[in-house]
Amino acid sequence: MKKVIIIGGGLGGLSAAIRLQSSGFQVTILEKEAALGGKLQRHKGEGYSFDLGPSTITMKAYFEEVFTACHRRMEDYVTFYPIYPLTKNFFSDGHTVELTPHIEQMETQIAQFSPEDAKQYRAFLRESKRLFQLAEDQFLNRLLLTWKDKTDMKLMKAFLAVKPFTSVQRLLRQYFRHPHTLAMFGRYATYIGSSPYEAPAIFNMMAYLEGEKGIYGVKGGTYRLVEAFETLAKELGVQIQVNEQVKTIHVTDRRIQGVETGQKMYEADQVIAGADALTVYRQLIAEKDRPSYLNQKLSKIEPSLSGFVLLLGVPKVYEQLSHHNVFFPENYEQEFKDIFQRKQLPNDPTLYICYSGHSEPDLSGGTDRSNFFVLANAPYVTKEQDWDMLKETYRQHIKTKLKEKGFFDIEQLVEYEAVQTPLDLQQKTGAYQGAIYGMSSNSFKQAFFRINNKSKDIEGLWFVGGTSHPGGGTPIVTKSGQLVAEAITRQYE
Repeated sequence: MKKVIIIGGGLGGLSAAIRLQSSGFQVTILEKEAALGGKLQRHKGEGYSFDLGPSTITMKAYFEEVFTACHRRMEDYVTFYPIYPLTKNFFSDGHTVELTPHIEQMETQIAQFSPEDAKQYRAFLRESKRLFQLAEDQFLNRLLLTWKDKTDMKLMKAFLAVKPFTSVQRLLRQYFRHPHTLAMFGRYATYIGSSPYEAPAIFNMMAYLEGEKGIYGVKGGTYRLVEAFETLAKELGVQIQVNEQVKTIHVTDRRIQGVETGQKMYEADQVIAGADALTVYRQLIAEKDRPSYLNQKLSKIEPSLSGFVLLLGVPKVYEQLSHHNVFFPENYEQEFKDIFQRKQLPNDPTLYICYSGHSEPDLSGGTDRSNFFVLANAPYVTKEQDWDMLKETYRQHIKTKLKEKGFFDIEQLVEYEAVQTPLDLQQKTGAYQGAIYGMSSNSFKQAFFRINNKSKDIEGLWFVGGTSHPGGGTPIVTKSGQLVAEAITRQYE
């Protein structure tokens, strides 16, 4: 029986483990933290429950595939429910738009501030659907391991059809003019840790993906996904070791031998890194075993944005909120100049608030309480940042911004509070420079030519997760685990 070691128990690693174990491999997951999940964790305090990490769930079929591939029913492990409205968008001049799958309702809401943009909404959705179909047909459901894969004629044709040199914002301006509409749909670039003013237009597909296919909640909180995968993995026989950190990946003559932790040496025929590929190459592989060009190549990679998270437990319900809420600043573009050019925390950030208690009061401890996951986009970690100082000052800054958004009494009422900075994310998850999605997609090369899922230089080393193909986002990371598992299985057939 071939042995596979998986470094990191995030959704990508769990997805691969389940598929490989069900295909006859002996799989061991090594997780350095006390709980599986990677960037997706559960946090509790004073009766409030929060999901740290992904909270907007789309593409339910990609999660279902993990179960059906080993002849199980997802419904026996985890329950999804549709969220409506999908997202509530708040703008600085008082306008709001509740994102819904009903086109007429969207047109009516957009027309309140821009009748011209409302008339273009259907045409934009058609373009968004076209981009999604091309992405799913040619990019999301296959690995690009060789030059033959990358130069496939169908892929090349699709590649040209998605306008790879047109930015998200530039494509949006072909349909819309009002800042509210441009910000509302441009925000989808942040789903892959990038700027709408730099990322390729293909990410406009998210408007169709959410608007037409829907957004889901997970009963009991998004972390239930991790628990469901863990339960299935253990049923199949996957060995899971938590609190065990991999120190070294052993390589002999450019071939994987196994991994070493603080406790023991694990021999392996294949190693899958669910941890960030940039961190793995720099920290787990001896310099003599890295290809000579690698350090130079990695130094040129721009990490994705990170996030500053404030968790607030408040004994009050704010009726203006839905499950997912976005508060846009007056100048949306300035936020990305601050993050990617100046590499500093934005003074007037977009604030995303996940209030899962709106859909499940048990998560906030009752119908008269609110559990707020407040996220502000932030720059990746650099040496110039002093997070000991920034942590407290920016926490107060975010609470001031919340007051400006109408939460006048929140500071007086809050009875539970916690913070996660980009530095915390880096230290807890191994995220390279605290970047949520590995590398950004702010350039043609980084968007379409990510780190290969199969190492070209070390035989038997594979990668899953946001840094590698097909990219970041909870369902896409899960899909990467399935694709890598399929490739490894074919290798032994």
